[in-house]
Amino acid sequence: MTVQLTPTGTSGDATSPYTARFSDLLAEVRGHGLLDRRHGWYWARILLTITAFAGLWVAFGFIGHSWWQLLVAAGLGAVITQFGFLGHDAAHRQMFRSAAWNAWTARVLAGGFAGLSHAWWRAKHNQHHRGPNQEGVDPDIAPGALAFTPAVVDGRRSAFARWFARRQGWLFFPLLTLEGLNLHAASVRSLAFPSARHPWRRVELTLVTTRLAAYVVVLVLVLPPGLAAAFFAIQMAVFGVLLGMSFAPNHKGMPTVPESMKLDFLRRQVLVSRNVRGGPFVDLLMGGLNYQIEHHLFPSMARPHLKKAQPIVREYCAREGIPYTEVGLFRSYAIVVDYLNNVGLRARDPFDCPLSAQLRGGTTA
Repeated sequence: MTVQLTPTGTSGDATSPYTARFSDLLAEVRGHGLLDRRHGWYWARILLTITAFAGLWVAFGFIGHSWWQLLVAAGLGAVITQFGFLGHDAAHRQMFRSAAWNAWTARVLAGGFAGLSHAWWRAKHNQHHRGPNQEGVDPDIAPGALAFTPAVVDGRRSAFARWFARRQGWLFFPLLTLEGLNLHAASVRSLAFPSARHPWRRVELTLVTTRLAAYVVVLVLVLPPGLAAAFFAIQMAVFGVLLGMSFAPNHKGMPTVPESMKLDFLRRQVLVSRNVRGGPFVDLLMGGLNYQIEHHLFPSMARPHLKKAQPIVREYCAREGIPYTEVGLFRSYAIVVDYLNNVGLRARDPFDCPLSAQLRGGTTA
C-alpha cells in the first residue's frame, strides 16, 4: 500500500487541515452520545471484580495447604489485572465527570487492590499520551532492559548487552513475568522518594504498602514456605504477563517519531497506534486497550463506547487517507517479537512504512 502524507508546521497546529477536520469527527462522535459516561457499566464492573477478588480469597482459605492454591494464585493475577484496567479508566476520567471521584476511585482500585501508585502511573501515562512512540518524549520507549530503537543498541557496549539485544524479541515474554514486581517496586519508590510533590502522596503510600505487606504476611502465615513462594511467583507472573500483553501490541512495532518532528494531534495518535481485533474475549483480556486508536483520540471515552466509536473513526481515517492499523491478537504479538529482534540486530529501518518518509511525502510499498 502506498501512503502519502503532508507534514505540518507545529504539533497540534490549529491551521492544519487534519486538525480542522478532527473537529468534524469529534462532533460526530459526540452526536452519537459516545462521550457520555457509563456509570452503571462501571459500577457493575467494579462490583463484579471486587466479588471475584473476595471469592478467590475465600477459596484460598478453604483450600489450605494444597498445591491447588496455584490455581487461586493465577486467578488472583488475572483479577488484579482487571483492577489495573479499572484504575487506568478512572485515571483517564472515563468513569465520572467529577475529577475528584475519578482520582479517588483510581487510588483505591489501583493502590488498595492492585498495589500500584495512581500518581506515578498517571504522570508516566499522560506523558505517553502526549507523544506516543516519540523518542525523548514517550517514557514507554525510553532505554531500559529492552531497546526500542537501533540507536539505543548502538550505545550498548558490553558483550552481554549486545547478546541480549539480539534476542530481546524472544526474551520479551519471559521478561513480562517480572513486570508485576517491577510495577510494584516503581510505585513504592516513586511514593517513598518522590521527584515532585503531590497532595495525596502519604495516602497512596499507605494504601500501596499496606496492600503489598498484608499480601505477603497472609501468604507467610497461612502457607508453608515453598507453597507460599510458588503462590507469590505464579500470581506475580500472571499479573505481569497479562498487563504486558495488553499494553505491548498497542504501539510496539509501529513507527517511532523523531524527537524533533512535529505532528498534529490526529496523526500523532493514529499513525503510531495499533488496534487488536478478537471480539469480547480480547476486549476483556486487554481491558479495552485493543481499541487503542479510539482511546488515544478520545482518552476520556468510557470503555464500552470505544467499540461503538471504532467504525466511525475507521471510516473517517479511510476518507482522509490516514492509515488505520488493526490486526489479530496473535499477529500483534508476532509483530512485537519481530520488531524487537530487528531493533536488537541494529536494523537501520525496522519499519515497513517509515514515518519520516511518509511525512516528507515519500512513498512506501
